[in-house]
Amino acid sequence: MDPDFLPDAVDLDRPNVARIYDWALGGTANWAVDRQFGEQAVQAFPLARALARGNRAFLGRAVRYCLSQGIRQFLDLGSGIPTAGNVHEVADDHIDDGRCVYVDNEPVAVAHGRMLLEEAGDPARHAVLHADLRDAEEVWDAALATGVLDPDEPICLLSVAVLHFLPDVTGVREAIRDYRTLLAPGSAYVLSHATESGVTGAELEQIRRLVKLSERSSSPAVSRSLDEIAAFFGTFDVVEPGIVPVGEWRPDPGAATVPLASVVGGVGRKPGGRNA
Repeated sequence: MDPDFLPDAVDLDRPNVARIYDWALGGTANWAVDRQFGEQAVQAFPLARALARGNRAFLGRAVRYCLSQGIRQFLDLGSGIPTAGNVHEVADDHIDDGRCVYVDNEPVAVAHGRMLLEEAGDPARHAVLHADLRDAEEVWDAALATGVLDPDEPICLLSVAVLHFLPDVTGVREAIRDYRTLLAPGSAYVLSHATESGVTGAELEQIRRLVKLSERSSSPAVSRSLDEIAAFFGTFDVVEPGIVPVGEWRPDPGAATVPLASVVGGVGRKPGGRNA
């Protein structure tokens, strides 16, 4: 990374989860402190980079599912640093009128997101917000103020590989509940999350080491049970195959899958009525 690029308020004293994830996906928007942590993470969990790629592939499949259901708008919470396969890129490969608002509180993620969208040259259809996803009403109002999203039409809300950095005491459950309430009927919610439920043997030991290691980063991780993860969907109808390891969620025919159970994902649909 070019030092001249550094946005204000970037913390280079501790590794940052958005920049570490960028490193795991092969990106360049990271610094030595992030790469060093990433290498330690791979030592603790040898398939960490493969799991990051598997989670990214789940994101793409979930977006394509929502497109197949007629959803054209996306609100991506904790979107991270843009790397290949962003939400708007997946959508633009299939439709011409997709719309996406990205939300992140990491300055590098926001700066890179804005650069990427400027290069795309279509500011009317996509936007990036520098905000904390836990401020649901503020984020919602800011997202609508961009003019990108129509609140009266279904929106796909995403929180992919982010909620496990936010313990319940931060108010994250209430925030996700508020987003669900604000979404129009027919909207979708895409979630992936780390868990120890159903994880055994070496993988369980490794995920616990990784969670422990995360205490040295800017956002220590928490592992929730499958029931705790399912509660984020509220009364949304979770579509088949349910909340499953990300590699097992509607895999593409013939595609290699990541045989790990420690990160699960699912997609829910909002039934009729605003309160869900």
